[in-house]
Amino acid sequence: MGEKINRLKSVLVDKDMTQKELAEKLAVSKNTISRICRNETQPSLKLLRQIAILLDVELWELLVPIKPKK
Repeated sequence: MGEKINRLKSVLVDKDMTQKELAEKLAVSKNTISRICRNETQPSLKLLRQIAILLDVELWELLVPIKPKK
């Protein structure tokens, strides 16, 4: 099985938005967003698209792996 990755947590920081604010705008639980940020679950393509639109980013920007800090 492939590695589950997303950049939602870092994009939220870049956009100065909390997980709670995003959850409210998407009408999902904060727990759902938290689990996505921790890579415990992956969003459906529909939810991922909604997130990208809300955060004003390209969908692929939420999926590009973060380069490890040296």
